[in-house]
Amino acid sequence: MVLDVQNISVAEFDEWVHHPENIEQNYEYIRGEIVEVVSNSKSSKISSILGGFIAVHVHKNDLGHTTGADGGYQVGDERYIPDAGFISKARMPEFEDASYLSIAPDLAVEVVSPTDSQRLITVKVANYLTAGTTVWLVYPDEKEIEVYAPKMAVVKLTEDDELDGGDLLPDFKLSLKTLFK
Repeated sequence: MVLDVQNISVAEFDEWVHHPENIEQNYEYIRGEIVEVVSNSKSSKISSILGGFIAVHVHKNDLGHTTGADGGYQVGDERYIPDAGFISKARMPEFEDASYLSIAPDLAVEVVSPTDSQRLITVKVANYLTAGTTVWLVYPDEKEIEVYAPKMAVVKLTEDDELDGGDLLPDFKLSLKTLFK
């Protein structure tokens, strides 16, 4: 949900988000707009399952750091909170304790809910790609995932396919039937 606060600077956003009345909510800063991050139970369930599989794989293989639906990132001059995120140890040897990590994730998982704006999703994916981030855009109702990777063609996966972590998450594989079960 886009709030009635538009055309503010990133510095104003960084200050605003730390006000006591805003601390309990999750907000993104997209194109000068403050956007409240709102989900629904179906999207939350899918992001929890997928984020869990990613976190276990990353931890087991000592690949880096993961975040859930409350972990924020600086992507260029914007602030995003993907449903799940991953940063390799090579890019961030020690995990930061910050509201929004100082770099974009290597992988961002965005689970699309009915309240999400397609315009803002498009902006976010473009900015993630510019920052070098791979994006898994998950559509729970359609049981599909679109994989966006920098300088690569978009790959659309259906329920009969398997999600592959590629070079980012070596040996990570997840059947979409398992995810959407």
